[in-house]
Amino acid sequence: MTEPVRILVVGGGYVGMYTALRLQRKLKTELRAGTAEITVVAPDPYMTYQPFLPEAAAGNISPRHVVVPLRRVLDKCRIVIGEADRIDHAHRTATVTTLASPEDGTGAIRLTYDELVIAPGSISRTLPVPGLADYAIGFKTVEEAIGLRNHVIEQMDIASSTRDPAVRDAALTFVVVGGGYAGVEALAELEDMARYTARYYHNIRPEDLKWILVEASDRILPEVGEEMGRYAIRELRSRNIDVRLETRLDSCENRIAVLSDGARFPTRTVVWTAGVKPAPLLAATDLPLNERGRIECTAQLRVAGTDHAWAGGDAAAVPDLTSREKGKECAPNAQHAVRQAKVLAENVAAAVRGGELAEYRHSYAGSVASLGLHKGVAHVYGRKLKGYPAWFMHRAYHLSRVPTFNRKARVLAEWTLAGLFKREIVSLGSLEHPRAEFEIAAGGGPPGKGPAPQDT
Repeated sequence: MTEPVRILVVGGGYVGMYTALRLQRKLKTELRAGTAEITVVAPDPYMTYQPFLPEAAAGNISPRHVVVPLRRVLDKCRIVIGEADRIDHAHRTATVTTLASPEDGTGAIRLTYDELVIAPGSISRTLPVPGLADYAIGFKTVEEAIGLRNHVIEQMDIASSTRDPAVRDAALTFVVVGGGYAGVEALAELEDMARYTARYYHNIRPEDLKWILVEASDRILPEVGEEMGRYAIRELRSRNIDVRLETRLDSCENRIAVLSDGARFPTRTVVWTAGVKPAPLLAATDLPLNERGRIECTAQLRVAGTDHAWAGGDAAAVPDLTSREKGKECAPNAQHAVRQAKVLAENVAAAVRGGELAEYRHSYAGSVASLGLHKGVAHVYGRKLKGYPAWFMHRAYHLSRVPTFNRKARVLAEWTLAGLFKREIVSLGSLEHPRAEFEIAAGGGPPGKGPAPQDT
């Protein structure tokens, strides 16, 4: 009996999930006959639709509807939950540490393959800022988004109950670093949510909240163009958001945000969204990397100078065939990632069957960004929109892109209900420490007592 063609997909994000999804459709006959098999290695059992993270943080969408379960969508694939630690393409092997590896004592497993699709995505790009690792929070995962929502409401609870003006001021000061999509949309949605939540506190007014956006360049949201970027700044500043351009975060030690312009803000909240970098896995492969640490690829999404290896998304340096600028690469964004996944799957299937390969070619269509409820900016196919029309386009576009009809219907239902009823203002911070209460009940001792209560 002929051995099946083994296809290994490393990564369960945009490119990994969409490529595997299309492959199981294209190779339906081979999968049924047992002449092909697809294995997907991913650190989480779900794909996160990241453009919805700001709305999840604001409570407009339930966290479980921002993620897509891989096992349900990729029902014809073998799913391995774990971290790929190393790839030895010369010997067609991948070393993977699974969730069971620490428990069963057998160590990492080795997966063999015939065709490799590597799409591990990216991680947050951090800088050696003092205090950053101790006090900041990122905004790249659904866990971070929900943790940030809980944190913001918890800070309002602290400010409402403290008698120390300095503690109150620090609790109500929120610093967001990074003026790209993640930073601007996270800040806008959270500020919108916090301003609404303030009406339920007897001693907090919306103007007591201090939001600061720190951006190192001279503009925000560069993808929507200079004019729309300026409009976004005006919109944010009209809501008393302090937008600081050409400014860097120099330190956040001791809960004090020190900026390069000399400003100092005591704060209990620093959100870091200042860019991404390739996943560390890429450095642990024998595949060719460019100067930025991304895998060098051809326009067919094959790894340059390498057979039976493919890549796409944030991990891949793919030439932009639609650009007149020589040597320009496709931007590492979701718009390219989803479309690259389609070409990836088509080409891998063609390679398995001995067919012709296609080149990836996509002209940048434009960008949309939300600035909070009913507010947004857009620059699509040369047309510029702002306010409600741009916000509506933002929602319509991402609703069309989120995978599976199941998720589309649930998100649409939640948006509809959110328009009919009041916002949820509940903080479930205890979810981050689910055993805390039981540990106390089981003999861990009562929570530490503070000073004796005083009469009010």
